[in-house]
Amino acid sequence: MDLLSILLLAVGLAMDAFSVSITRGLSVRCDIKHALTIALFFGGFQALMPVLGWASGRELASFMSQWAPWVAFILLGLVGVKMIYESFRHPEEDACEILSLRELLFLSVATSIDAFAVGVTFAFLNISLLQPIIIIGLVTFILSLVGVYIGKQVGHLFESKIEIVGGIILIAIGFKILLENLL
Repeated sequence: MDLLSILLLAVGLAMDAFSVSITRGLSVRCDIKHALTIALFFGGFQALMPVLGWASGRELASFMSQWAPWVAFILLGLVGVKMIYESFRHPEEDACEILSLRELLFLSVATSIDAFAVGVTFAFLNISLLQPIIIIGLVTFILSLVGVYIGKQVGHLFESKIEIVGGIILIAIGFKILLENLL
């Protein structure tokens, strides 16, 4: 997988975390400590989940090698459609200062489920993990940190549109994988 594809994938995966980070930034009292904590959790889980997905997918890879491009296309497409669908829902708006460790863990897992599916596709396509997980984790960390500060400045203006862009990017990558392997 080339660097541009990995970067686009990372941005697409980070959109859920970015969107949630914007909602966290809506709290006036959300400071650098909160922003860094949110970014570390979201970035860490986005890097961990593809590893877990890859490990699960490796067990199935020998059975699915001929179907790998289709599986990647379907998984990325479903995640992309899910992100677009969820962009039309109204997110919960808890204040940053009452964000507990339990809530942060829940949000971190919830925003990184799609990264697990991507890890499964990495296993099916026999893609090395080190570079993608580092890039995915860093991109998510940075976008989550920026998201908190954007939320402080502009609130909900762009929130649902960001998830739509992320969903479209994931669907496009799924098509790209499918076309590269069919042609």
